[in-house]
Amino acid sequence: MKSDTGKVLFVDDEKHIRIANRQTLDLAGFDAQCFSSAEQIVPMLSLEFSGVVVCDIRMPGMDGLTLLDKAQAIDRDLPVILITGHGDISMAVNAIREGAYDFIEKPFAPERLIETVQRAMDKRNLTLENRNLRTELEAQSVPGPRILGRTPAMLRLRTTVAQIADTDADVLLLGETGTGKELVARSLHEHSVRRSKNFVAVNCGAVPENLIESELFGHEAGAFTGARERRIGKFEYANGGTLFLDEIESMPPAVQVRLLRVLQEREVERVGSNKSVPLDIRVIAAAKADLKQLAAQGGFREDLYYRLNVVVIDIPPLRERRDDIPLLFHHFVLVAGARYQRGAPAPGADTIQVLLAYDWPGNVRELRNMAERYVLLGESCGYSMEQLLHGSQGDGAITLPQQVDCFEKNLIEQTLATHKGNIKETMQSLGIPRKTLYDKMRKFGLDKTNYK
Repeated sequence: MKSDTGKVLFVDDEKHIRIANRQTLDLAGFDAQCFSSAEQIVPMLSLEFSGVVVCDIRMPGMDGLTLLDKAQAIDRDLPVILITGHGDISMAVNAIREGAYDFIEKPFAPERLIETVQRAMDKRNLTLENRNLRTELEAQSVPGPRILGRTPAMLRLRTTVAQIADTDADVLLLGETGTGKELVARSLHEHSVRRSKNFVAVNCGAVPENLIESELFGHEAGAFTGARERRIGKFEYANGGTLFLDEIESMPPAVQVRLLRVLQEREVERVGSNKSVPLDIRVIAAAKADLKQLAAQGGFREDLYYRLNVVVIDIPPLRERRDDIPLLFHHFVLVAGARYQRGAPAPGADTIQVLLAYDWPGNVRELRNMAERYVLLGESCGYSMEQLLHGSQGDGAITLPQQVDCFEKNLIEQTLATHKGNIKETMQSLGIPRKTLYDKMRKFGLDKTNYK
């Protein structure tokens, strides 16, 4: 039997019961402490208490129900399991309605105690983990982009960003697709004196080769066929601020030559012009390939590599910082919930285990998309994380008709809730006939009275 860190506080006024159940809990691997009165454990309870309380209902002095009230006053999510005699069952059921975790009826088998305590312990651990995640998110809710994570690699990354953010040093970001290179670039900009000026992002791999010079450096009217008027390039537009060049390894060699000159001279000439425009600018470049290796192979200018190589920040892939996955997933679930106006269910232990076991080739971007799927198709449609994660793979795949049904069900539920169960207003809002609405509500088991 597994058990997680955390104490079991067992309270009973009968010594032989304490001894027997202490032995049962110890053998199951729990850290159990026994007490003869409820008054003894009240000072041990707090919002940070990482354990479970098991208490007899009928005791001299403070009884189990009074202890439950005091525990609830300290932390409404603290699991309290009550031990009841046969005559106390209705009392225990009422206590559950008031917030008790569960009750165990005397006499009970050791397995019953162990199973109940383990479930309560799992719930407590999940509650504390979600609180910690929320605290972490709130602590980083300052204006501007947030670099989330508490693994050593991310702590080093945040320290580096803090050290260089308010300097004019050019920066080279290295990392796989989806690791958050633009987020780091924006964070550098937002925490610098340039934050009030433009942050301009250019994906060098997405601009056609015949347009990239004009895109970056601008052009004068008549500089080439089709250039009917002057165009201000990205360098000029970012003047005073920050220019982010993503996928710089995709930049054509001829443009690399001009870029090197701009970086060295801090001035730019528009295509078709002989006049230089001075620049006060910070350049942040990003690459998913090893630029040093590319330079050695002739695929990237070596002098440009060394010019960019002032400060290099390596952004680790998600698989190398798995301990950050719960925090990131929880954050993205909250964001998706707000975006789609849905509840943001806290992921359970089983869900987190599935997420931790996956390699995330798409890194943080893939995790964010998974969080959105979880909010849209997860608990509300009954799909497991395995199904959501592996998509069309395997026997448990979510088919397109299933996804369409889930979308329809959620949309009808939202519309019913918005119009408080009014069928006429709901059908008008959805743009469907009354019969179609009723057919779909019958199909999905929806009752208008639940939304009034």
